[in-house]
Amino acid sequence: MSNDIPNNLASKPIGKLLLEYSLPAIIASLATSLYNIVDSIFIGRGVGPMGITGLAVTFPLMNLVTAFCVLIAVGGSTISSIFLGERRADKAEMVVGNVTIVVLLHSVVLVAIGLFFLDPILYFFGATAQTIDYAREFMRIILLATPLSYVFLALNNIMRATGYPRKAMISALFSVVVNIAVAPVLIFVLDWGMRGAALATVAGQLAGLIWVLFHFISRKSDIHFTRRCWHLSGMLIRRMYQIGMSPFLMNCCTCLVVVFINRSLLEAAGADGNLAIGAYGIINRTTTFFVMIIWGVTQGMQPILGFNYGAACWPRVSHTLRLGLMVATVVSTIGFAATEIFPDEISRMFTTDSAMIAIARPGFRIFFMFYILVGPQIVIQNYFQSIDHPMLSIFLSLTRQLIFLVPLLWLLPPRMGVDGVWTAMCTSDCLAFILAAITAVVMDRRIRRELTAMVQKKQ
Repeated sequence: MSNDIPNNLASKPIGKLLLEYSLPAIIASLATSLYNIVDSIFIGRGVGPMGITGLAVTFPLMNLVTAFCVLIAVGGSTISSIFLGERRADKAEMVVGNVTIVVLLHSVVLVAIGLFFLDPILYFFGATAQTIDYAREFMRIILLATPLSYVFLALNNIMRATGYPRKAMISALFSVVVNIAVAPVLIFVLDWGMRGAALATVAGQLAGLIWVLFHFISRKSDIHFTRRCWHLSGMLIRRMYQIGMSPFLMNCCTCLVVVFINRSLLEAAGADGNLAIGAYGIINRTTTFFVMIIWGVTQGMQPILGFNYGAACWPRVSHTLRLGLMVATVVSTIGFAATEIFPDEISRMFTTDSAMIAIARPGFRIFFMFYILVGPQIVIQNYFQSIDHPMLSIFLSLTRQLIFLVPLLWLLPPRMGVDGVWTAMCTSDCLAFILAAITAVVMDRRIRRELTAMVQKKQ
């Protein structure tokens, strides 16, 4: 294995490293976000407002499906970075094979359960008689393609974490380009509607998967498939589950919370319930765009943090965290400004329905009220995950979604109507940031002592 990657992570200036690793990850994350946005725009324009609402109803199920991939993908990528920091490339290669096998097993189980119970699940998530056909048509195809999407997402994460951020970016961009090229043909020319949007998404993921597989098959790659990597290791798998549990629970909580949000909107908006869910779908796609940029920053931080934590280098760990917080704050500030100033213009990208735009307008302004705090909160949560403190990351993810948001969704909408839903979300963002900041300050000395002890033990 080449020593370039470890030497760079150990000695190259943190600012340059963060740019080198985060920029491709941000571009890749933006690409993923863009094809979700493009799907929504094409569906809104080609199918109509009920298509947008049907798509919004599928968000919880897609979050749940993604959660079982993230559980292994994030754990595997974090472990592989730590192994590289410890100069154990053979262990990093074992992670690749174990991750591939486990995500395939997850996908098979999820496809079987999801297809069998699809309609009851969608009704539980907020579908109505007017939107169930749209949601069902889209999700059937997405579920059937779960095995290939799982392998693509998992291996792409490991490719980035093991020193190939540009290749990971290219695979994501390739996937988006294929999706954007195919979607208008299937939706507008062939008039396949929701089915066409889903097939375009699958086509993009298949293209990305082919690129990623070529990387891991090639002997030129520092970390690649070997005969030994397919031997399942209980120790590795347990550690993947432990580290990946935080983003897994975060996705599961997001799924649960979106159910609460959809049901709250149906009750609070009355006859306009379906339109309110569609408006939330537009807001959700918009916040996802900015969150994915921040997520790209954290993905760029992860190999730097993981490697230098494994190497017990506290100054580089601390410096990486500070830079990540600064960048994430700038991104979330831009998100706040854009949505406060241009809510209608953003809505019109997705729909021409004036009623849906009118519902989304106050939603944007209230939902994004404390958005400046969202970026730092996400960075702190992922920081603990990247330095092998998964329980803290799990705690921070659960507090925002369950401890803060769910009670607020129960209390505020009956008193404030639809505005109460938006207020509950922005208030939980503010409280989650305060808790994350306190946790980071309290843990700072402990982690510094922990790494100092690791250095003394090595000596």
